[in-house]
Amino acid sequence: MRTIALAISAAFVVAPLVVEARITSVTWDARSQSPAFGGLSFGSVGQYEKLRGTATGELDPNDPRNKVITDIELAPRNAAGMVTYSMDVFVLRPLNQANGNQRMLFDFNNRGQMRLGRLNNGTVTSDPVSAADAGDGFVMRHGFSVAGNGWDFGATGTANMKISVPRLTGLPGPSYEYVVNDNATTMSVGLTFPANSLVKSLAKLTVRAHLDDTPVTLSDSQWEWEYASPTQIRLLPAGTRFQQSAIYEFTYTARDPVVSGVGLAASRDWVSFLRYETDPAKNPLAGHVVHTYSYSISQPSRTLNDYVLFGFNEDLQGRRVIDGILSHTGGGSGDQINYRYGQTGRTERNRQNHLYPEGVFPFAHQVLTDSLSGKTAGRDDRCAASNTCPKRFEVNTSNEYWVKAGSLLHSDTHGKHLKEPDDVRYYLMSGQSHGVGDVTDRGVCREFTNGVSPYRAHRALLLALDRWVSDGVEPPKSAIPHGGHRAWANTRPGSQVGVVPQRELGWPSIPGVLYTGVITTRYFLDFGGTLDDGIISNYPQSVVGRPSYKIFVSKVDEDGNEIAGVRMPGVEAPTATTTGWALRRDEFGGPDGCESDGQNIPFARTKAERKASGDPRKSLEERYKDHDGYVKAVAKAARKLQKDGFLVEEDVQSFVNEAQASDVLR
Repeated sequence: MRTIALAISAAFVVAPLVVEARITSVTWDARSQSPAFGGLSFGSVGQYEKLRGTATGELDPNDPRNKVITDIELAPRNAAGMVTYSMDVFVLRPLNQANGNQRMLFDFNNRGQMRLGRLNNGTVTSDPVSAADAGDGFVMRHGFSVAGNGWDFGATGTANMKISVPRLTGLPGPSYEYVVNDNATTMSVGLTFPANSLVKSLAKLTVRAHLDDTPVTLSDSQWEWEYASPTQIRLLPAGTRFQQSAIYEFTYTARDPVVSGVGLAASRDWVSFLRYETDPAKNPLAGHVVHTYSYSISQPSRTLNDYVLFGFNEDLQGRRVIDGILSHTGGGSGDQINYRYGQTGRTERNRQNHLYPEGVFPFAHQVLTDSLSGKTAGRDDRCAASNTCPKRFEVNTSNEYWVKAGSLLHSDTHGKHLKEPDDVRYYLMSGQSHGVGDVTDRGVCREFTNGVSPYRAHRALLLALDRWVSDGVEPPKSAIPHGGHRAWANTRPGSQVGVVPQRELGWPSIPGVLYTGVITTRYFLDFGGTLDDGIISNYPQSVVGRPSYKIFVSKVDEDGNEIAGVRMPGVEAPTATTTGWALRRDEFGGPDGCESDGQNIPFARTKAERKASGDPRKSLEERYKDHDGYVKAVAKAARKLQKDGFLVEEDVQSFVNEAQASDVLR
C-alpha cells in the first residue's frame, strides 16, 4: 500500500489536474512530502503524506449561491463568463488511507496560518516538516485527514495559506484605518486599500492618547503620503515617530476594492471537492471522506459565522459541505469579509478597531427580531432552508464576553436567554483570555498574563463532535452564564466602552490590582442605507446618541474566578485569579483595556503572607495544605472534566503530571 500511495503522490506533483467541479485545477508542488513528519508513524494508522500546492477555481456569478458575494457581478470574467481565483491548498492524509477514520478535518486558518498544532500539542505551522511539527500526533493517531486552503485576501507569508481574488478598478468609497503601535519606533503606516486621491483635504488623521479622550485632528503640515504613494502615510517632519500606543484614526476615500467574499465560495468548493469528487486521479481523498469537520480559532471562527450566514455550507449541488464546526473564540461576530472595502484582518476589542462592521445583527443562530434595527434574521436562515446546517460547538473564552459582546451569541437583543438549537452547544471557557498568555510576562498589561489553556478541551470536543455527527451521541451539555450567574454591563453614553460595576461582578478588592470594569459595548451603528447590499456608505460613524445591546459576563467567586462555564484545572484548582480581561500599563495607554489579554494574579503562599498584604483571597496553604493536597485537587478537577466530556484520559493524566512536577507548596 505504501508503494501505491507514493506513486499517486508523484502523479499529483508532476501535473496539474483538470477537474469537472468548480475547482478547475490542482497542482501539487515540491513542498509535498511522502512520508511526512520525517517518516514518523502514528500507531495503527501508520505514516502520513503531506500535499502542498495551488488550486484554481471559477464561480458562476449568476448562480444564486454565488450572487450573495458582494460585487461579484462587477468582477472580471474569463472567456466562459466565470469569475476565477487561485489559492494555496493543503492535504494531510494517511499513506494507507484504509487505516484512516474516513473523517476530514478542515483547518480553517487564521490569517493564513493553520491551527492543527493546537490539537496536537505541537508546532503551529502551515507547512509541517519535522517529527517535532507533529507534536504528540493526536489528530493523526485518530486517523483524521486534514485539509486547508487560502481564503483571506490579506494573508501573507511564504508558508501561509493565501488566495488571489478579483480586484476591481475604481469604485471609490469611504475607508478607515484604526492604528495603534505599541512601540516608539514606527514612522509609517500602510493602508489596506489605495487612496483615490492624494489631496490631503480629502483625508483626515486624528490622534488621542486614551479611548475616552477627544481626538485631535492633525494639520496638513503634520502628515503626508509617504513617497507620494496612495498606500502609505507618515508623520512630519520626516522621521517623526508615531506616539507609542496612541490611537490614530485615518479616514479617506479608497479605490480598487477586492471581491473578498470569493474566499467563502473558494472554501466551500475546496471542501466539497475533497468530500464528493470520486476520481482518485483528481482528488487525493476520493472515496475516503464520510464526514467533514472544521477547526478554527479567532478570525476564521468569525468568518465561519459569515460562511453559514450567507449560505456557503450548501455546495453547488445542494449538498452539505461541513458536517460539524468546532469554533473557538468566534463569539456572535462576523469578519466583514462580504463588504466592499471590508478589512478581514481587523477585529474589535476594548481599545482596538472600533467602528468597523464586525458586530452587525444577526448575532445568534436563531431567527430573532432586533429590538434596535427592527430587522428579523438569524445566522442559520439559509442553511435551515436548504437543510445544510452543520452541528456546532461554539467555544468562547471569558475574553469574548468582555471585549466582543459574546453573550449576544446565545441571548436576544434585550439580553434574554435563548433556548439553544438542537444542533448547537455553547461553552464558556471560564476565566480564560483570547490567547494563552505567559504567567511570567506582562506584555503591555499591568498584571501578568493568563496562561490557562483551552486546547486540551478542544481535543475531547473534536471526538465528541464526531460521535454527535456520526452516531447521534449527545455531546457535553452547554456551559454558559445563566440566571444569577450573569453580571450585566452598563453603557457609558458617548463612550465606545461600558462598565461592569465591581459589586455587580462580585470582584474582590485585591491589594495593588486596579479594577475599572471596562467592557466593550455593542452599539447599533449606522453604516448607511446600503449596508445590506455589502456597501458601507457612512464610515466611520460616531457612537454618540446610538443605542446599544444588553450584554453580560459571568459573575465571579470570592477569588475573582468565574463561576459559570467550563472550569479547567487552572480555574477549578487555582493558584491564582485568572481573568479574560486586563488593563494596559500607563506607558502603553493605560488604564485602557488590554485587548485580547487576561490576567494571572497569584495567591499568597501562606496565611501570614495573605494577611500581611490585606489580600482577601485564601492562600495556597489554606486551600491545599501541602503539595500533595494541590495534586489531589487538580486530579479531582481533571476527572470531573473527563466525566463531563471535556477531557480525554491521556490529558487527565497530563494535568496530574504537571501538578506533580510543579513547585506549588513544595
